[in-house]
Amino acid sequence: MRFGLCCLFKNEAITFRTTTAKALAPLKRDAQLAKLSTICLHNVENLHQAVETAHRLGIGAFRIMSPLFPRMTHPDIGYGLNDLPEGDIITQRITATRALAMRCDLRLSFHPDQFVVLSSPHPEVVKNSLRELEYQGELAVAIGADVINLHAGGVYGDKELALQRFAAVLSDLSPAVRRRLSVENDDSSYTVRDLLPLCSRTALPLVYDVHHHRCNPDGLTIVEATDLTAATWQGSGREPYCHLSSPRTGWQTGNPRPHADYIDLADLPECWQGRIMTIDIEAKAKELAVVKLMAEVQGRGW
Repeated sequence: MRFGLCCLFKNEAITFRTTTAKALAPLKRDAQLAKLSTICLHNVENLHQAVETAHRLGIGAFRIMSPLFPRMTHPDIGYGLNDLPEGDIITQRITATRALAMRCDLRLSFHPDQFVVLSSPHPEVVKNSLRELEYQGELAVAIGADVINLHAGGVYGDKELALQRFAAVLSDLSPAVRRRLSVENDDSSYTVRDLLPLCSRTALPLVYDVHHHRCNPDGLTIVEATDLTAATWQGSGREPYCHLSSPRTGWQTGNPRPHADYIDLADLPECWQGRIMTIDIEAKAKELAVVKLMAEVQGRGW
């Protein structure tokens, strides 16, 4: 099993900066690009450090934050790396980070923000979502990430129709995005059972979030869901991807959806033992939670 860290660190001196269109709008274009260039360079330098640090800690995968290049796809503020004063240096740093991740056998992925919704009935939302996915696809190619993972989105009163819309717009994506795209079950709307037919029709692999499955059950056991979702990755040349988290207030009281700081070892499915898979750890303590879980798994003899 390969354990992954999601986006940020708790104790390590690694940070990622962002900005807003509102903050950039009053600036002249040269000033906008200068500010964005500084932020983007900071982010790629810290991404390189993140890969180094994850490898040092024994972590096998890293989810890259979606706004690595803030506001790049904004209709008014948007830009390309070649527009930035330090664009060449930024590109060189990305190339170096890709090479480092390959040497370390560290898997990279993206998980677009919730505003990326391919199932939306609103054309403008879909248009913006496609534009954002193309940006992440270009970055994924450059950095060597092999997964861009999406939720199916809203139900909009008709779950099947929403999934049909989702499937219909896949042909509008570039091959670079399409071959990296995956879909994930969520904790309120779309279950594993809901998404398996979509995956069968479109050849999309399914990222299995076991916490979401426990919150939003569908009659499948964890063993069944693990086997069925793993099968969707066959033929892709990539190992299955799963997500793991624990409920902040436990399973017996309160809302089980919010994530805890650490993983309760009891929440790691025993049927995952010995499988070749990537498991992103979604926990508030970030790298501390991943390292703690890896030590506990090793202590159990897995």
